[in-house]
Amino acid sequence: MSARIARPLLLIALAAGCSKDSGAKSQPAPPTPAAKGAADTHAAADVKPGSHEDWCGEHAVPESQCTRCDAALIPAFKATRDWCEEHQLPLSQDKIHNPGLVITRPPKGE
Repeated sequence: MSARIARPLLLIALAAGCSKDSGAKSQPAPPTPAAKGAADTHAAADVKPGSHEDWCGEHAVPESQCTRCDAALIPAFKATRDWCEEHQLPLSQDKIHNPGLVITRPPKGE
């Protein structure tokens, strides 16, 4: 096949393979590994939001804001435009788009 024909065909194939609208539903991002030594636990329902106890050890974010554990929280993040459709995460928790993002657990007693 000549280069004049092969190059356009290659570009078409690449464009088709990179298309976001492939008909497949995007998958949520895989869970973020918990901090080293942290237990894969979830906060009790009655903890104070923002406290040390309000922590999702599985996803390393506050339990009261963990959309991967509680999908009912998603509409609130979407309403405030804090949502990444691509990764199915709040932008404020999306370490793929924000590689320097650090989410730290509050210290005990606060």
